[in-house]
Amino acid sequence: MKIAIIGAGNMGLSFSKSFLKYELIKPENLHLITRSQSKILKIKEEFPKSEISVFEEVKNLDADLIIIAVKPQDFQKVAESFQFSLNENQMILSIMAGIKIEKIQKSLNHRSVVRAMPNSPTLLGMGITGYTSAEGISFNQLMNIERLLNSTGRSVYLENEDLLDGVTALSGSGPAYFYYIVDAMIKAGTQMGIDENLSKLFVKQTMLGAYHLINNSDKSLEDLIKDVASKGGTTEAALKTFEENNFKEILQQGILNAEKRAKELNG
Repeated sequence: MKIAIIGAGNMGLSFSKSFLKYELIKPENLHLITRSQSKILKIKEEFPKSEISVFEEVKNLDADLIIIAVKPQDFQKVAESFQFSLNENQMILSIMAGIKIEKIQKSLNHRSVVRAMPNSPTLLGMGITGYTSAEGISFNQLMNIERLLNSTGRSVYLENEDLLDGVTALSGSGPAYFYYIVDAMIKAGTQMGIDENLSKLFVKQTMLGAYHLINNSDKSLEDLIKDVASKGGTTEAALKTFEENNFKEILQQGILNAEKRAKELNG
């Protein structure tokens, strides 16, 4: 398989590294395309055996799969700047937030489109990606896409494309929500007089331990909370403050607003 990635940013490069790490493609069958001439040398250092180009240089695209990894706000301009034509045997995989399959098909005049939403832990091979496809994509083609996506973590196929905006808000944007909460906890630690590095250690290890408890326990989240929050204790005091200030509702509303923004990106 030959793969071209249009938009050699963090996500495009992390996909490339995963494909090569698991030997899903040969380095010489990878073509990375960037808008920035200044990034060429750095990308060539990381991918010395692969083809690296800027958009303007690409007159013909020899690839079985073309991954579009540009910012959704830039997609229309990028599509209009293509100087190559797609043939019917080529497949498009979009990892842009919000841009629907129908818009991609119209903009590129191409029917074979799969749309996916990964998240940043793909950088470590620990991501999760929701994906869906246009009509007419065969089972074998989808299995090939899933094999590639699974090299970056896990993947889930969705029959309903509309759910992908929710996936974008939940898991695509999700890592930032955890970073936000972790940052608040670390700063609370420093306000209590704990050294910042020590505060980071306590919070990060607590987050890691909590994750493993969620993942390995048969208990509900409500029961896990009860296990920590004894009546009249310290945890109850914190949770009461969260409830009084509608923290859960605020967090949920933020995620719903992220979904709304994903829908807006389609224009």
